[in-house]
Amino acid sequence: MGITAKELAHRLGLSEAAVSLALNNRSGVSTETKRRVLQAAEEWGYDFTRVTVRRRRNGIVYFIYYRKHGAIVNDNPFFAELTEGVERTCKQRDMRLNVRYLYEEDDLERQLGDIVSADCAGILLLATEMRLQDFAPFEELNVPLVVLDTWLESARRDCVLIDNNQGAFLATDHLIRKIKQQPGYLRSAYEIHNFEQRADGFYRAVRRHGYSSSKCPVHRLTPTIDGAYADMTELLRAGEIPARGYFADNDAIAIGAMKAFRAQGFSVPGDVAVIGFDNVDLCNYCDPALTTVNVPKAYMGAMAVERLLQLMESDHFVPVKLEIQTNLVLRRSV
Repeated sequence: MGITAKELAHRLGLSEAAVSLALNNRSGVSTETKRRVLQAAEEWGYDFTRVTVRRRRNGIVYFIYYRKHGAIVNDNPFFAELTEGVERTCKQRDMRLNVRYLYEEDDLERQLGDIVSADCAGILLLATEMRLQDFAPFEELNVPLVVLDTWLESARRDCVLIDNNQGAFLATDHLIRKIKQQPGYLRSAYEIHNFEQRADGFYRAVRRHGYSSSKCPVHRLTPTIDGAYADMTELLRAGEIPARGYFADNDAIAIGAMKAFRAQGFSVPGDVAVIGFDNVDLCNYCDPALTTVNVPKAYMGAMAVERLLQLMESDHFVPVKLEIQTNLVLRRSV
């Protein structure tokens, strides 16, 4: 029987944590320490499958919801479907799952320390509301980690997210072809990476059709149904004349705005066409049913789990960005 990681640590005068990091080729120890550990492990007959197999079978996968302001990551059915994909795939792969909610004002370093020390095999981080500076406490974690639903450009971690640019382009292209006019934009009052990418796709489609980006009417609305309804109602009562058609950053904004248009005497899609993004279940039941961009939410969650599993079982790490493509669902709002 070969040497164990504990025995290896004792012989080298290192901590078990440092030896584990070195054996799994993780960050957190120096190149020289990794060299020493790997050379000694090979010399003394260490079984290199031990650590990853043990972590997969007995460790816990933590699915962390990070909430910065809670305006996006709330009770939105989008996240319920995404979580369903995570839970189902973990069950299929015989991986234990623990869902945790962390908030910006929390003592993140302490809570993350507790998670990592509690037999954590890996982390799925729902980072929809996260900016790069918010990621700092997670950057130093020495466990496999996959960022879900956003891309943190300079963070060397795997990301699984929607192809937001492509989805917004498809939606806006369809909208312009239907209304044959300059479109408007119902933009979220809260800025997140996904919405920035959707804005890029919107304006790309506008330019593709020969219109000026600067002439598109843009309204900043709260990204919830009630909030968007209240904001749009206030604009209309103040005399705002709506554009012939709008692309909205998400379905909640689109549904709230449609409700406001109809309440103020405008017909949808007769006077104002509206197209959303996400394809939540409510799109089928609002009046009129909402044309929107479909996101395979459960599939995105499943892909994040599969990628995390690859990281847990691999001795090498090269960060990847996985973008899930979207498709248009045509209903009656356009």
